Amino acid sequence: MSRAALRPLAVFRPRAGRTEEPAPPKNGTGRSDPKAAPSKKAAHTERRPLPLPLRALAMLFAFAFMVAFAVVLARLTLEPSPASAALVHSNLRPGDSLRAYLDQPELRDAVKQVGGNVLLGVPFGVLVPVVAPQARGLLRVLLLTAGVMLLVEFAQGALVTGRAFDIDDVILNTTGALIGYLLLGRRVSRAVHARRQRV
Repeated sequence: MSRAALRPLAVFRPRAGRTEEPAPPKNGTGRSDPKAAPSKKAAHTERRPLPLPLRALAMLFAFAFMVAFAVVLARLTLEPSPASAALVHSNLRPGDSLRAYLDQPELRDAVKQVGGNVLLGVPFGVLVPVVAPQARGLLRVLLLTAGVMLLVEFAQGALVTGRAFDIDDVILNTTGALIGYLLLGRRVSRAVHARRQRV
């Protein structure tokens, strides 16, 4: 056996004061991939909100539609109906009125009752996140819609002739707010009131 074979292998010792950093991962070509290199700080991306004049204009239009909707809602729900005084009754059990709507002989009447109550809630889901940025978020929109509709139903039952409190109407209105928020309200709110997000 030669002396070269018996020579001990050299041990690699890093110099004092130097730390070895791991090499960045390489792509299939053997070159360093800058996209795969670990970042030392969390990257920040910022969605640019609309310019201030456009934001103010969007909120003004949303507020105007909200007021118009409130007027329509009041006329539809708080207008007395003396002819129906002997027919209406309060409903505190979820599902009772809904079953009565669906049991009507004419499908058109059922669609009118159910669809009308759902449509009444849609503007809440679209306009509330724009008019009130603090109310953004699915849960907040639903709670606000349910609270407003509960007040309307209480006013109907206590103050308006021919009207009664109906919990199913509140459920259908809140469902409409959910649909409006998921389809349009969330996107419009994000466009008008952009937030800074971490990636």
